Amino acid sequence: MKYQGNFFSLPNDIFILGLCPGELSVYSYLRRCEDQKTHQCWPSYKNIGSATGMSENTVSKYVQKLVDRGMIATEPTKVTTRNGMTRNGNLLYTVLPPLDVIDQYYQQKLVELGQETERLRLQKLQEQQTQEAPCTPL
Repeated sequence: MKYQGNFFSLPNDIFILGLCPGELSVYSYLRRCEDQKTHQCWPSYKNIGSATGMSENTVSKYVQKLVDRGMIATEPTKVTTRNGMTRNGNLLYTVLPPLDVIDQYYQQKLVELGQETERLRLQKLQEQQTQEAPCTPL
């Protein structure tokens, strides 16, 4: 079956990142809108909200969470009106490569695992030292 470009893809591992449904919806919409060459798009909060069934404030909250997670980058834009006034435009979104985000997630989990292993090793060592301590007679 040959597809005619009326779809977009998400890597299967996107689901291990623990995104809440709102984050996943906004991220998916941005992936749908992005230019495949530049990985950029600039939909308004209103358009994202209409597509995902969220208010503009809720979209804004999830956009910030995606920025904090390193999944997207945003830049403010300016537009010039017909009468020459400069106003704020929509945010310019850059959808960062999802596999990089997933790799970063795995690296973070490896660091956490190493820290937990070291904590357990030290705890066991401390327990052994406590058990080996000689009893002093009363």
